[in-house]
Amino acid sequence: MREKKRLRRSMMFVPGNNPGMIRDCHIYGSDSVMFDLEDSVSIMEKDAARFLVYQALHDLKYGKKELVVRINDLNSGLGVKDLEAIVRAGVHVVRLPKTDSAQDVIDCEKEIARIESEAGIPVGTTLMMAAIESANGVLNAREIAHASDRLIGIALGAEDYVTDLKTTRSDGIELLFARCMILNAARSAGIDALDTVYSDVNNEEGFIAEATLIKKLGFDGKSVINPRQIEPLHKVFMPSEKDLKKAQAVMGAYEEAMAKGSGVVALNGKMIDKPVVIRAQRLLELNELAGVREVEEI
Repeated sequence: MREKKRLRRSMMFVPGNNPGMIRDCHIYGSDSVMFDLEDSVSIMEKDAARFLVYQALHDLKYGKKELVVRINDLNSGLGVKDLEAIVRAGVHVVRLPKTDSAQDVIDCEKEIARIESEAGIPVGTTLMMAAIESANGVLNAREIAHASDRLIGIALGAEDYVTDLKTTRSDGIELLFARCMILNAARSAGIDALDTVYSDVNNEEGFIAEATLIKKLGFDGKSVINPRQIEPLHKVFMPSEKDLKKAQAVMGAYEEAMAKGSGVVALNGKMIDKPVVIRAQRLLELNELAGVREVEEI
């Protein structure tokens, strides 16, 4: 059974070897926080970081914040050790890196289920997301997205992906195919699509432009590496007051037509098709989930 819908506009990376950030990460306002045990932690610090994140998940109070941990690749010999710690500590979501196939998801899920059973945790409690970071992963995106009912989303990891393509990151054209594949795969499975990080934290204009692009494509959100990126990202993803009022008017017309038993929905003399109603519902749901403001009555 899929989880209840929640916002994932922003998922902030928190290095697993940084005690200060681990302690304070929930105060910055991201929808989710993701403790990283993989790329941001050197091989010499893996064990210490794993213990630090375990202690944080077990002992600290983060309110209703969604808590995600990016583990190491299962093939590295470190991934299962990570799972043993964080699943027992009660992590909400495990992020699996370098997902090339559905089998990678299945293998990770098998380990999670084993640990849940051993720890007395109801099997199925721990959710998953898969990060796609290679050409093979992109081409297998649909199978990956459908590989497990635990999956709440799939994400693009751009740096490894462009390296696999033998190119570098530029204006985003090199990521367009991957983004479209991942987005359509996620939608076919009814799960979220999360975009990659924007590394130049001092280029707010470039960050906003990329955030605007991925919102237009249909993504649910984006990973961030600095708290300064959260507020502008949320502004991009939230509907305007004008759009909210229009959505409310559409839903009012729809509800009136349904109450009358009419199969025709009209607003200001114009027919309203079903896709328009669906988009209006989504906008109002997004606003409600964010809890940022109420729309004035029309």
